[in-house]
Amino acid sequence: MSTPYEATGRTEQKRRTRDVLVAAARDLVASGITPTVEQAAAAAVISRPTAYRYFPNQRTLLAAAYPETAAETLLPADAPEEPAARLAAVITALTHRIVETESQQRTMLRLSLEADPAERAALYLRQGRAIGWIEEALSPLRGQLPEQAIHNLALAIRSAVGIEALSWLTDVGKLTRDEAVNLMSWTAQALLHSALNWTMPETARPVPGADP
Repeated sequence: MSTPYEATGRTEQKRRTRDVLVAAARDLVASGITPTVEQAAAAAVISRPTAYRYFPNQRTLLAAAYPETAAETLLPADAPEEPAARLAAVITALTHRIVETESQQRTMLRLSLEADPAERAALYLRQGRAIGWIEEALSPLRGQLPEQAIHNLALAIRSAVGIEALSWLTDVGKLTRDEAVNLMSWTAQALLHSALNWTMPETARPVPGADP
């Protein structure tokens, strides 16, 4: 495995250069542009050869520019124990993040649809983080529902909450963003209520590389 360019030599200076390139790419995406490496280099006032040392192609640049999703939890420090309240807190944080970074999210959604399987698996949008956040919100249901049912419920909620859902609700459903967020939150609670009162289907199974 080759060593990343910024991991050798003057690592601190290289880190700063990389950060400037990523910030420039994020600003361009937020303005509605899907930047090339050359465009990000120009915006960052960095030479093209230097930029290509960090990002050999547009896809690697845009993957690095994706909004940070490394949070281990979306629950507040004083998280409630009641599953519906926990789920509401996570969905509120998740939908706020999606709306706040919608331009970047849409760009990554497009890239994920265009990428080959290997590239798709490497994109942040395809790391399954949101499924883990939702499962954490539902953790008090352990003992009340089987583990597979909780996982299936998290998958069902994720399918209705995300940039994919926001795009459809606003572009096709013609809802405002506030209306779309409210509907996604309502759907999450409706799915939870259904899971507690009806038998969960057994057709959903964990899929390697599932959407976040």
